[in-house]
Amino acid sequence: MDTKPWEKYLGADDRAVLERGRFARRMGFGIRPAVVVIDAQRYMVGEEGNDQNWPSSCGAIGRSALKQIQRVVEQAQKSEVPCFFTTFELDSNGGDIGVYGRKRDLLDSDHWCLAGTVGAELVPELRPGKNDIAFVKKKPSGFHGTPLLGYLIDRKIDTVVVVGGATSNCIRATVFDSSSYNFRTIVPHEAVFDRIAVSHAISLFDMDRQFADVVSVADLLSYLRECDGK
Repeated sequence: MDTKPWEKYLGADDRAVLERGRFARRMGFGIRPAVVVIDAQRYMVGEEGNDQNWPSSCGAIGRSALKQIQRVVEQAQKSEVPCFFTTFELDSNGGDIGVYGRKRDLLDSDHWCLAGTVGAELVPELRPGKNDIAFVKKKPSGFHGTPLLGYLIDRKIDTVVVVGGATSNCIRATVFDSSSYNFRTIVPHEAVFDRIAVSHAISLFDMDRQFADVVSVADLLSYLRECDGK
């Protein structure tokens, strides 16, 4: 049985609200999927035994999810399902940080997300294939100010699978935008990650309640295998 991360946070009153409102129906998989890998970068997953030097690292949680992201990407590439890799990068002078700079200091560190630093690099475990595209984003959503929507329309995509991090920030923003554009939106919960457990769980709950299907990696992989050669 696939136990969802948010189950332990719900009480009887919460469950009654869900039942009364008929929330969390399944939208299901479509016929033309794409995988969107959000910010699977070095600064996000840090380094085993050295996370203290990576100021935004999600630590072991991120590295565990990365293994599941690899499985998803590898199967997608094998099945010729396109993958889109985003990286979040900021100029070292802070000129493009925008309102985010009112909430957080610009960190002068090669282990953060500054453009041209090791921290901003895509993790070495993931490599775009011949059907894949990588691009930089400057805001939480993979859609905001990027060519992603055009890429999806051009490929006649109807199902967007979102993996990466962080669940409560860039994953959530991307999922909401994907749903707003009327894509079937799928989130494999073992393949997304966050720094704070409760943020991860409740963000997944909110997405599953109205905007996406939160599924297991196992179920997603079965679907992607069926797409092979389509």
